[in-house]
Amino acid sequence: MTGFLLRVAIVALGLWLATQILPGLYFASAGTLLGAALLLGIVNAIVRPIAVVLTLPLTLVTLGLFLLVVNAAMLGLVALLLSGFQISGFWTAVGGSLIVSLTGWLASGLIGNNGKVEVMKSR
Repeated sequence: MTGFLLRVAIVALGLWLATQILPGLYFASAGTLLGAALLLGIVNAIVRPIAVVLTLPLTLVTLGLFLLVVNAAMLGLVALLLSGFQISGFWTAVGGSLIVSLTGWLASGLIGNNGKVEVMKSR
């Protein structure tokens, strides 16, 4: 459970960072931000794999670049489902999904497979 909450906090950090960088992202409150992070995790776990499989030919033709569109669509879906979260356009959604992905990628270096913070020691 701690690992799940840590990952939600990381996604929330990425969403907050995206709102600071991109003028087209808006959250009404901190609760909306946390709700969006939780809902984005659920959407990425359930809807995104289906979307990736359905768009696989297009993803292969574009050498994986279409995954940026899929990620932006998942962020847009969260904005549609959650009141208080607004995205001004497609390119804002692409930028926001890139920032959230990069934040998660950087933070995943600190989180192990079991969801706990790992300390690397050299001998």
